[in-house]
Amino acid sequence: MLEKLLSLDTELFVYLNGLGSETYDGLWLFITRQSNWTPLFLLLLYVIYKKLGVKQTLYLLLFVAALITITDQTTNLFKNGFQRLRPCNNPEINSFIRIVQERKSFSFFSGHAANSMAVATFLYFNFKDKIRFFGFLFLWPLIFAYSRIYLGLHYPLDILTGYFFGFTFGFLMFKGYKIAQQKYFPQ
Repeated sequence: MLEKLLSLDTELFVYLNGLGSETYDGLWLFITRQSNWTPLFLLLLYVIYKKLGVKQTLYLLLFVAALITITDQTTNLFKNGFQRLRPCNNPEINSFIRIVQERKSFSFFSGHAANSMAVATFLYFNFKDKIRFFGFLFLWPLIFAYSRIYLGLHYPLDILTGYFFGFTFGFLMFKGYKIAQQKYFPQ
């Protein structure tokens, strides 16, 4: 069963990765760099500050920092535990896939997918009733994580698992934040 799932995962990766072309490589390299998302982060910070004020914004950012730390360290535990080769390092497929970027670390599961989904989930549940169309924030993890398939760094299952863990951690952190907020920083 697991071998069949991994085989389907590889087939889907080869198909999705094969949709790319050199024309768009620069765009996807730009998208995959976290620092290039700074304008989005600054816009979110500004919107959050306008909704919450300084004290509540700093408190929320503390939870975001804890969330990213937990999600990122969990990702590293899984990567080192499973030691799944990245597609770009997999000798069974790396001779015929598009490799735009290489990494030597392991693949399962995607930290880009987990971290971006965790933050998006946490922020969404905090602001879905306060900011109209805030659900569009989920475009960020979708585009951000797809770049990893395009570049040859992650399989779709790496991305989906990252989304699952990110959503779970983001939602749990939201619940913890609400409890702490009521206790220490009531609005």
